Amino acid sequence: MPRFFLEVSYKGTRYSGFQIQDTGPTIQEAVEKALQVFFKTTFRLTGSSRTDSGVHALQNFFHFDWDGAIDPRSVYNLNAILPEDIVIKGIREVAADAHSRFDAVSRSYLYKIYGYKNPFLSDTAYFYPYPLDLETMNHAATLLKGFSDFSSFSKKNTQVKTFNCHLMESYWEQEGDVFQYHVTANRFLRGMVRALVATMLRIGRHSLSMEDFETIVKKAVCGAAYFDAPAHGLTLVQVNYSEA
Repeated sequence: MPRFFLEVSYKGTRYSGFQIQDTGPTIQEAVEKALQVFFKTTFRLTGSSRTDSGVHALQNFFHFDWDGAIDPRSVYNLNAILPEDIVIKGIREVAADAHSRFDAVSRSYLYKIYGYKNPFLSDTAYFYPYPLDLETMNHAATLLKGFSDFSSFSKKNTQVKTFNCHLMESYWEQEGDVFQYHVTANRFLRGMVRALVATMLRIGRHSLSMEDFETIVKKAVCGAAYFDAPAHGLTLVQVNYSEA
């Protein structure tokens, strides 16, 4: 049976996450409903990356199997059915054994912080009205690339076989009033990016030393880092596949 990849972008403010769950509306639920309305059949989607409640995505993927052709023009009709905060960017046929989650070689995230009240950023960035030392935060971000065990930046009670991650990209930049943390890795742990941000913000305010930061990383115990960076500042930017 033919398999398709569906690329989606969304603002996660109103949703309880990417994949279907009992706690509230999800991106998967909305997309499955739109497909069912348009194609008059039931679809079951498999997601490439789980994002928490309130997290956004410029790019994420589902895959699904369907014994039929999909006209590219149907994307327009599906977007007309979907709510305004979710958009399907494309649907393409892939190999029958392609998997949107397991075939991804890396994922890229962006976390945005702003220091002055701005109504146009309030849903997609973290209001943090404190001075930050960009150079020191970048020192910490670069240091992270030398480690592989990120247990300290994972929430407790998570079921994974390993806490090892390979960070290919980790840096901060400032554009005007907005501080942006960019991170790319082969995999991420539960709560990892927000924990990295929350802990490095303490570095940026000089309330946590580089030595203490390195101690937290090396401790390699779930929950050892700080986890108080809110979800709405986080955006999944890109899911990378080897063929693309």
